[in-house]
Formats: sequence, C-alpha cells, structure tokens
Amino acid sequence: MTDTAPALYGPEFEADPHPAYRWLREHDPVHRVDLPGGAWAWLVTRYGDAREVLADPNMLKDPSRGEETWYKAGLGLPFDHRPTLVRSMVNVDAPDHSRLRKVVSGAFTPRRVRTLQASAERITDELLAAVERAEAPDLVRDLAYPLPIAIICDILGVPEADRPEFHRQAAVIDSASLDEFEAIGAATDWFDSYLGGLVDARLAEPSDDLLGDLVESHRSGGLSRDEVTSTAFLLLVAGHETTVALIGNMLLTLLRHPEQMARIRADHGLLGPAIEESLRLESPLQNATWRFPAEPTTVGGVRLEAGEPVLVSLLAAGRDPEQYPDPDVFDPARKASHLSFGHGAHFCVGAQLARVEARVAIAAVLDRLPGLRLATDEAELRWWPSMIMHGLFALPVDFDR
Repeated sequence: MTDTAPALYGPEFEADPHPAYRWLREHDPVHRVDLPGGAWAWLVTRYGDAREVLADPNMLKDPSRGEETWYKAGLGLPFDHRPTLVRSMVNVDAPDHSRLRKVVSGAFTPRRVRTLQASAERITDELLAAVERAEAPDLVRDLAYPLPIAIICDILGVPEADRPEFHRQAAVIDSASLDEFEAIGAATDWFDSYLGGLVDARLAEPSDDLLGDLVESHRSGGLSRDEVTSTAFLLLVAGHETTVALIGNMLLTLLRHPEQMARIRADHGLLGPAIEESLRLESPLQNATWRFPAEPTTVGGVRLEAGEPVLVSLLAAGRDPEQYPDPDVFDPARKASHLSFGHGAHFCVGAQLARVEARVAIAAVLDRLPGLRLATDEAELRWWPSMIMHGLFALPVDFDR
C-alpha cells in the first residue's frame, strides 16, 4: 500500500471514493486537504471522531468564524456568503440556531409528513407512468430529481410555472465542483432574486405554506428578512439534493445486489432497514457542512486551532470497520445507526421526509418495473464532483416491458 495520501478529486475518486477514505482512516484519519483559492481544511474520517465533532457545541457553524484564508477563498454555500442566502440554521450557532430550527420544524410534523407522503405517492405514480413509456428511462432524471423538487416546492409554495427553471438552477448548485465559481455564482444570483420576489409576494398577500409561515414570523419580529430568504434557499437546495442522491444511490445499490432487490420486492417490510443500510454504505452527504473550532482543540490526536475549517466525512465514517463489521457489505439486517443525516444539534430537520420519499419511490419502482437492470456498464456512470454531496448524474435502466 502506498505511503502517499490518495487524491480526493477527479473521475476515479468520484466513481469510487471508498479506497481513498479507507487509506485515510488507516493512515491519516484527520487529514489536511488542499482546497481552491489557497484554502485548506481538516478532513475527519473515523466514525468515533466524526460523531464527536458533529456533537461538539464548540465546533461552530457560522462561516464568519472561519480563519481568514478559508473565508477569503469564498467556500461554502453560497460561496460569496451574501447575507440574503447564508443566514439559515445550517450556518448559525445557538441561540439563533434553535430559534430558526423551531420555525422550520413546523413543516415536518408527523401530520404534515403524512400529507406529504400522499403527495409523494401521487407524484411518483405520474413520474413512473412516464418512465414506463420512455424509450431510454433514467431513474435519476425521471424520478429521483423531480420527486423531491416537487415536494419541497409544495412545502414552500413555489408556483408550478416556476418549477422547471428552479429545477435547472438547483441542478447547477447540486452537482458543481468547488472551483466552478461562475456557474455557481449565476445560480445563486438567480435564487437571490427569485426568493426575494417570493417574499415580496407573501408580504403583499399571506399564504398557507412554509414560506408564508416564515414571512409571518418576519412580520412579528421573529425572523429577519435575510433569515427568511436564507431559510427558503436552504430548504429549496439542500433540502432536496440529499433526497435526490438518496434515491439514486439506493436504486444503484439494489441493482448491484439483485438477490436483495428480489427479497425487498417480495416483502416491502424489508425496505426501511435497506434504506438505512444504503444511507450508511453510500451516504448522499459525502461530507457534513463546514465547522470551525471556537478554541484550540484536539481531534483524533491532531491539534486544531481556532477557526480552522473542519469537514466530517460521513461517507468515510459509514464504512469504519471499528464501528461496522464487514463495512463494505450491503446487509439490510445490520440494524446499525449511521451519521448520514448528521448528529447532534444540526441533525437534518427533514430526515424523516427524505426517508418517506425514498420509501415511496423505491417501493413503486420495485412494484412497477419488473426485471429492473442497468442499461449501461456501471463504469460509465458519472458521479457529482461536489465535495459535499455524493450522487449520480444519471441512472439509465431497462426493465421487462
């Protein structure tokens, strides 16, 4: 085995990052990785260290707490840190985090999730009807992408006529690499303008959707206008991209394991544990979003200074053999916890909805597309070059018609 740290970028890494993360867990578990613009970050790869960092209240989320080189490099999302898009709960600390999270949590109560499940079932039926007629079906393009976008747009009240353009702009942010500043900048410009217009419309005429709730909180002094637009941006972009990757990655996992796919097709009671195992094995979130030590600290035996950027590799932690026996094996009976939705105060507020959407989509695929199989060599599949996300551009399939 080489003594040199493997590359953490490029098509080979994107297609199969697990050997590189295995090397880091074994040889350099808290690894300094170079980033665009002269910046760098600590990359945490072992499960125990990852869980510790995610739960540590002294690991701050506010980008302004990052050291100067990182901040000037313009990393994070949005990369320019404009206040109209960055002041969401993912980028703030207590007590502001608790205040923002409380407002958003109302959109994901069990009652609302049940209502959204019914919407997910209806939308999935419509999407799969088109898949059944398609000459060259693609389960990312035709199902994994449009389903979560439709659901999150329903939650926020995005008009139907605007959704195709939203879809196009969100795709840029989801799958762009860190150095694609011009493309990401244009997409964030669009969202900044678009969301500002939606807020203006809700200020003029209240609505019965989450954006309406956020605007009402702004009227009463509970949220600033920047917090309203930033929260909407977080939900519209980050709130759907993880589900896109979750559905696509889970379907690919089943295609790689046809015997497990046959068992789940015969017994949908096995689907929930299989989704959790897929989340562990192929986490849709490759690295948790940025953290910055409030003061000097030690992680995995490495000293981190205040403000130094930290990324927690959820993909690497999910295959740590110290936590999971036979970590590279897809075993739905494993019943092991994972970190793919985070841990601690910043645990994903929409995790339950993402699970519901995945369960609805995958169950319907198994019921309606018999003989499901890849329509291309797996080596031809392309993965997003994102440092944060881990998902497929496309999943071309065929089935018994």
